[in-house]
Amino acid sequence: MVPRSALPTLYSLAEGYPILVVTGPRQSGKTTLVQAAFPEKAYASLETPDERAFAVEDPKGFLARFPDGVIIDEAQHCPALFSYLETLVDRDRRMGLFVLTGSQQLGLLSGVTQSLAGRAGALQLLPFPLSELRAAAIELGDLETLLLRGLYPPLYDRKLSPSQWYGNYVLSYIERDVRQIANVHDLNLFQRFLRLCAARTGQLLNLSNLGNECRIAQGTARAWLSVLEAGYIVFRLPPHHRNLGKRVIKTPKLYFYDTGLAANLLAIQDAGYLAVHPIRAALFETLVVSEWLKRRYNAGLVSNLYFWRDNVGTEVDLIVEEGSAERPIEIKSSRTVTAELFAGLRKWLKYADSQCDAAMLVYAGDQSYTRSGIDVRSWREIRSLSLS
Repeated sequence: MVPRSALPTLYSLAEGYPILVVTGPRQSGKTTLVQAAFPEKAYASLETPDERAFAVEDPKGFLARFPDGVIIDEAQHCPALFSYLETLVDRDRRMGLFVLTGSQQLGLLSGVTQSLAGRAGALQLLPFPLSELRAAAIELGDLETLLLRGLYPPLYDRKLSPSQWYGNYVLSYIERDVRQIANVHDLNLFQRFLRLCAARTGQLLNLSNLGNECRIAQGTARAWLSVLEAGYIVFRLPPHHRNLGKRVIKTPKLYFYDTGLAANLLAIQDAGYLAVHPIRAALFETLVVSEWLKRRYNAGLVSNLYFWRDNVGTEVDLIVEEGSAERPIEIKSSRTVTAELFAGLRKWLKYADSQCDAAMLVYAGDQSYTRSGIDVRSWREIRSLSLS
């Protein structure tokens, strides 16, 4: 097992909350993490028909089997449990008593918000960050191979073909979840929508354009996108809200959480082909942005990430905001650093003046150094962005 950096966060939450809620995409390692953290706890999966039927038909009796708490996998399948859990933990008052996992934000987190507010500590677990693989001495390989392979744990725990695994992942999990959550009658049309989303990772989100190209209504595109967000397949990066004296874009950008899934949906399976493919730059940007998001989530924090683009197209790919401090990060897939790569950062620094922390350029090369006061960082050496 690759040690997960979210483990200390989980232990910390267990000291202050009677219920722990771990969400994330399917196959991100949620069950492995919670069972490693709490090996003494009983385990029940609501993916199992018998267990789910028991929980749905008799929630009180289901929970009575576990006087010392239990790990309940895919707990969103039985929202009725949440009210009973509320009563149990209020009476028992032990911390870390119940651990709930789920792969759908809509079902699990909405139930927690309604019934378990103040009683549950939440952690979002995404696929491996690069730092966890490096700590486990797992060779990352070249950039294109990494982008194609992605960072889902099964691809590192077992000998699997990424193309076969992602194909099965789409069939076994994404489409099944879609049928459970949304009233999708035409799965072929939804697959097309999913591929169109993959082609737009790292781009401004235009729902009207997306719907038109897929030949669905804009409202349908919005609903389907919400399903993908709920299942931790895609996320939106909001534009930075502070106006630096210029007109700025107010449309969010769309990203996949994992580059391997996006590449597979685009039928890219060869590293040499990816090296010259137009999507390479967007996948590299997707990788880097998701790395910072994983760092926040593993610490039990919400996203503090934005991007900035003015009305003439000058952009900074990532703005990390912590209190009054802001750090601009430019992401370039070039393996060579040239003066032109700093244009967006220099414009931001000019507008932000003293309100901005040290700027960073992350690129696809192998050397890290400082150039003209800007931290130039290889993708292999991305470390924490703590501003404290």
